[in-house]
Amino acid sequence: MNQNRVGFDFRIARKILNVSIPLMGSMVGNLLMLLVDRICLARYSNDTLAASGPAIYTAMAIVAFFTSAVGFSRSCVAQAYGRSGHGEAAYQAAIGIFVGAALAVILLLLAPLIETIPFLSNRPPAITHLESQFLYWSCYFGSVMTFNMSLSSYFNGIGKTRITLIAGLIGQAVDIVMTIGLVFGKFGLPELGMRGSAIGTLFGTLAILACYLSFMPSDVWVNVKKLIVKRGDHILGQVLARVKKGFTIGVSAGIDNLGNAAFIWIIAGLGSIALAANNINLTVNYIGIIPLIGLGIGCSVLCGKAIGEGDYPQIPRILFVTLTIELIYVVVISFFQIATPEILLSPFGLMGKPEEIKRASIATSQVLWTYSLAFTFSMTGAAVMESFGLTRFLFFTRFILMWTISIPTIYVVTTGHVGDANFLPTCWVIGSVFEAIIGALYFWRIWLAVKHRQNDIVLAHAES
Repeated sequence: MNQNRVGFDFRIARKILNVSIPLMGSMVGNLLMLLVDRICLARYSNDTLAASGPAIYTAMAIVAFFTSAVGFSRSCVAQAYGRSGHGEAAYQAAIGIFVGAALAVILLLLAPLIETIPFLSNRPPAITHLESQFLYWSCYFGSVMTFNMSLSSYFNGIGKTRITLIAGLIGQAVDIVMTIGLVFGKFGLPELGMRGSAIGTLFGTLAILACYLSFMPSDVWVNVKKLIVKRGDHILGQVLARVKKGFTIGVSAGIDNLGNAAFIWIIAGLGSIALAANNINLTVNYIGIIPLIGLGIGCSVLCGKAIGEGDYPQIPRILFVTLTIELIYVVVISFFQIATPEILLSPFGLMGKPEEIKRASIATSQVLWTYSLAFTFSMTGAAVMESFGLTRFLFFTRFILMWTISIPTIYVVTTGHVGDANFLPTCWVIGSVFEAIIGALYFWRIWLAVKHRQNDIVLAHAES
């Protein structure tokens, strides 16, 4: 039998699903939190509906930089686990926790600056004031998310993703109750509107933190203590090396999410109808892509472990099986986006809207499958490239394709369609084409890395 043959392997599929299903469950739970958040803000007032899209995208762009920078620890843990087992994995997790705590503090200190971002736009003052409220509190829940990421990276890196699922489900339950209560003033809680949404998320992230702290094994904390006590130049070098790689990934994730925020701002140039239709579709788009992230992370964990073991021929097989599962999901969700758009859109603000907003919303929903398909390749490719440590290629590809070509192209074409809400679906298709190109470049680079048995992650060993 040809050991390099690429095909659907049920044994690999079982491994991928064992790692990924809990992650997918956690991602679906995050989606549920987002749905509750958007529904609450959509039903609280027209102003909070209008502010929710830009505020959430901007907040997550900033938070994604910090969480992604810390999340690189997952690849280090996975490689260490594949190479040497639990002991080295615990040491790599300790370095990640040290970095996560530092970045969490930095994000918290940036809150007064970040809350001023909405006032740089020309949107109505009532809307920008609400966005500012959300962004201020997003620094608080974002700092907890950042530290949580450093903790979850250990569990995900060694394949114990069920712990991530349990922690996520508990946190999501707390988040949903607190968000509903704090937005509308239910359950004896104060009515805080837009702020209540962000503060509810903060309570949810704190619940997740409590779960991770209770599950974390003692040998990880022993290694954290050693890092703090020794504080030698070699320790600093290991931390800085992790920060350097993580920073590149964080910047890449940040510019990706800022690109999404810029897309929303550009869409505003098409007029209020297009902006409203786009805001309604944002959550439906999340339904199409968020569960895929769980599969992508699971794929990267198994690829990282294979790299640590030196089993490079296994990587194409892992990728093929992962993509097959992902594409099955995309086909299913795309059917509903195309065939039953009104059912999908109704909970997120479509009901009661003027006919022109409904038409633009439905037309946009029916082309979202193009983005889901492109995202499958770009997201999975990015996750696997991270497991190789190929962070510079990840960054430059995303930056050049998105910020020097894709975003400017969409901006130029929208300037010729001011007030034309019917042009909104075309904007989504243009963005999807560039996302697909990014994905193709990622997979080409992965192919080269496998061919040349490349590994750009240098792991330091724990000291006894």
